[in-house]
Amino acid sequence: MTSPKAATDKIRCDACPVMCYVAPGRAGACDRYANIDGRIVRTDPLTVLDRRIEAGGEIKPFLAADWQDAPFAPDELFVTAIGAGTTYPDYKPAPFIVSREIDGVDFITVVSEAIFSYCGAKVKIDTDRHVGDEAKTVRSNGEAIGIVMTGEYGSQMLSLGGVDHLTGGGKKEGRETCDALMRLCNKQAVELTIDDGSTLVVQAGKPPIVDGKPEARMRVGCGSATIGMFASQWQGLVDEVVVVDDHITGVVSEHQAGKVLDWADTGIRILGRRSTPGRYFEVAAPGLGWGGTDIEDPLTILGGWNAKKGARPGLTLLMVSTTGEHHGYYVLDEDLQPRRQPVPAALLPSVELIGENCEPALCTVLFMGGAGGSLRSGVTRNPVQLTRSVQAKRTTVTLGGAPAYVWPGGGITVMTDVTAMPDNAFGYVPTPAIVAPLEFTTTRYEYQKLGGHDSFVREISDVLANGGEYGAATRAIAR
Repeated sequence: MTSPKAATDKIRCDACPVMCYVAPGRAGACDRYANIDGRIVRTDPLTVLDRRIEAGGEIKPFLAADWQDAPFAPDELFVTAIGAGTTYPDYKPAPFIVSREIDGVDFITVVSEAIFSYCGAKVKIDTDRHVGDEAKTVRSNGEAIGIVMTGEYGSQMLSLGGVDHLTGGGKKEGRETCDALMRLCNKQAVELTIDDGSTLVVQAGKPPIVDGKPEARMRVGCGSATIGMFASQWQGLVDEVVVVDDHITGVVSEHQAGKVLDWADTGIRILGRRSTPGRYFEVAAPGLGWGGTDIEDPLTILGGWNAKKGARPGLTLLMVSTTGEHHGYYVLDEDLQPRRQPVPAALLPSVELIGENCEPALCTVLFMGGAGGSLRSGVTRNPVQLTRSVQAKRTTVTLGGAPAYVWPGGGITVMTDVTAMPDNAFGYVPTPAIVAPLEFTTTRYEYQKLGGHDSFVREISDVLANGGEYGAATRAIAR
């Protein structure tokens, strides 16, 4: 910690590797630390989660407030790392090492804002639309910040950030990567482009916008799955059903679900690569049309109808997408050509049922970072002991109070849903790197076994009353 100087002097902040000289009344390059009256102070308040208050409510805006008027039990409060400050340059104990009793057991929570060069975001985008080919580059303001990953069920996946983009691709690429990651993790909207693909607007907890079109629904399943779910709903109402899908297009009369229901053959022919009965691959190219394909007229995936296998004038056909947003009803004429007709009222509920079973389209942003570096020294004098305790589940990791998934294997690689964290939980330093809140919680007994900084442990009441190294401001929000 930089010692206080005269109010007219610049102070060199040591909270990150940039080590800014900060003028009186000004903040450093990160906007997280400022020179206030000759002392480096954290500009954001320490955040305390309180499960007694309603979401968004703040009961005590400052640590100096009179807590005697609002008595609390220690197990109702959780000191997060948001606004806590950092251990950098990491040899010193964490800014807050807090003791609180839960069900008669003394727990220790070690709190610090971690500087992550090894971090990124995994983004799940619920959409049938094809956004870009696997491994294509994802860009923000023209700079490469990640890649398209393998698609998942009803979702497109992106992997963004990582040390190579933050530090290995030039200053502009690093700055743009850091900025995009911070905005995404702080639940803000970010526009991304994919090479030879789409333009996306992504925001955690909000529907994606693909090439200017807001998405509404996540598909109920592939075409085959849709057939399996709803075949019985169509039986007796229509002679044939085709569920158009970019991945697996389903045909009810050929599908196993249809066979179990004794569905009659129709002589239909699909122009695609047949997989198993009633399941077709590659009926069209990916796109923004029916079922995530590039087609606007679903009849283009049909070949000639075979009268020897059941085709006849008057045969009825329902074609529908995997979200129910596209659908059409057809009747074969005397030349066995499908002619579009109004959808019978009896069929509409089955189409609406597909839509009802589609979940709302959302963007999910998971922050992912490697917390196995020198910041562990802020927890214990023997850092590997912390890693082993976390991997053995004797120490719990949270980010801003939100539960984290800890990856198996070496190190402490964590991942968490940013929507479970308080707003504006993430910051940055212009090295560039992301700053994320990180908390380690364990029993007092385990903490002592780890070789923790036991002499720096403070009661939660002391933290609330006196603040910490970087100031005394705090906010309390609902857990």
